[in-house]
Amino acid sequence: MSQPIALLSVYDKTGLLELAKGLHEAGVRLLGSGGTAKKIREAGLPIGDVSDITKAPEMLGGRVKTLHPAVHGGILARDIPSDQQDLEAQSISPISIVVCNLYPFTETISKPTCTLADAVEEIDIGGVTLLRAAAKNHARVSILSDPSDYQEFLESWKQSQGNVDQAVRSKLALKAFEQTAKYDDAISGYFREQYASAELSADKLAGPVQRMALRYGANPHQKPAQAFVTEGALPFKTLCGSPGYINLLDALNSYALVKELQEALNLPAAASFKHVSPAGAAVGVALSETEKKVYGVDDLKEPLTPLASAYARARGADRMSSFGDFVALSAPCDLATARIISREVSDGIIAPGYSPEALEVLSKKKGGKYCVLEIDPSYVPPSIETKQVYGVHLQQNRNDAKIDAKLFENVVTENKELPQEAITDLIVATLALKYTQSNSVAYAFHGAIVGIGAGQQSRIHCTRLAGGKADLWWLRHHPQVLALPFKKGVKRAEKANAIDLYVSGEVLEGGEKEHWESLFEGAVVPLTEEQKKEWASKLDGVACSSDAFFPFPDNVHRARRSGVKYLAAPGGSVMDARCVCSTTERLRAQ
Repeated sequence: MSQPIALLSVYDKTGLLELAKGLHEAGVRLLGSGGTAKKIREAGLPIGDVSDITKAPEMLGGRVKTLHPAVHGGILARDIPSDQQDLEAQSISPISIVVCNLYPFTETISKPTCTLADAVEEIDIGGVTLLRAAAKNHARVSILSDPSDYQEFLESWKQSQGNVDQAVRSKLALKAFEQTAKYDDAISGYFREQYASAELSADKLAGPVQRMALRYGANPHQKPAQAFVTEGALPFKTLCGSPGYINLLDALNSYALVKELQEALNLPAAASFKHVSPAGAAVGVALSETEKKVYGVDDLKEPLTPLASAYARARGADRMSSFGDFVALSAPCDLATARIISREVSDGIIAPGYSPEALEVLSKKKGGKYCVLEIDPSYVPPSIETKQVYGVHLQQNRNDAKIDAKLFENVVTENKELPQEAITDLIVATLALKYTQSNSVAYAFHGAIVGIGAGQQSRIHCTRLAGGKADLWWLRHHPQVLALPFKKGVKRAEKANAIDLYVSGEVLEGGEKEHWESLFEGAVVPLTEEQKKEWASKLDGVACSSDAFFPFPDNVHRARRSGVKYLAAPGGSVMDARCVCSTTERLRAQ
């Protein structure tokens, strides 16, 4: 049996001498490149140079050392007759162990004085090639890329007399692949910043970009921040303003929601997002005269388009939560929709296009700083999504659940009647849930979300929160609310806040009470509890959807108090039968 060969070529020389000594004592022939061979030789250990087998000196200032058939043929050769014949024909010896780590690219680019030339010199070519070649052939070759593995490997080598267990080689190969991936990611990230920024595209490339610098991350102190794709170009471009990290989370999630809504119902859709959850979402169902007043669009002179109706409904579901929203539209923004948005306090919008008139209106908002994003409607995201939390990578298949009418065919109550309007509302509610944080409940009516409880710790709290919002939404339709005598010139946001305080019945004191009263012409008569109860009884036909099963019937009872007639939820609870029974009992009582 021929003497096993180990090739050593490392930048980080931690533990190198101990490893070399252990391998030598175990009868392994050592070959090294450049400084690695020099350090081992100076310690009095026998080691040959890579040039001994390549018959070629290092060249180009050390850039070319191990890139040679004598090296990679010895690493990549398999234990099959044809490979062994090739080695014999070329007088190449197989290499059993590769010890290699890479130039410190990340450390170099982190230095304030780092230049582009400095970064280029720290891009390891031969080292990465050694790692990948040895890892690829880990069925025979052991690859050591981390000094922390040296001692364990030596013990395994000695105990097995050179026949290292395949599980050990596999684990070492995985680590090598992960290191080259991380190394390549650092390099591509650096050059993405240098060559693929939005600024460079705007000034010099004038085309699609792969990376966009953001104002800051989730908070102002989280800088730098960026958005990028690793393949192709970003699926959106900035027409006005500059997005932040949360802006993009809202924009991308909300657009995915409205795109699915339009595909499911063949109606234009709009969403109002805040902090990565929908404050409202709706499709283009025409507004009644009363609804126009409720949603604050009755004063617009031009007719409302279906898209404008969708946004009016989405924005009006929970005006307090929508304050400073990010808007998503499923269809190109028209002038009617832009005019509604221009009057609201909003951070930005994403849509698959804009009419020239609409873009002109939106570009003037916030002194020209309003964020206007145009997304490619043909863009399809990768099927696998990865997130990093506290340094740990989480990966899953993208949520591609299809939400359409077929999902609601399994009616388990005695009453099997499910009109088209209810199906539309169930689709709207369920799709909205798809883009909330887990553990959520949504109420929908007339093609729009009217209450949503997102990401609560318990299901009943989700149901109560969503129901409470739906109750306040319905109270805003009360004739007494619509007739509130606001003074001329009161801003829309102040009106929304005042109406919310009025319908909620919150007791105000001191300066807050004085300010509230100053918004009206004359005294305001509050709604009595009897009036609220009577008005609540008039709401019926609301749809409610849950993203998980209802664990107790209390959810059913609470939903019914807010006019819910149609409930959708996954099965799987031991209380399913009781919840179904409660639903049937409620429907019988109508």
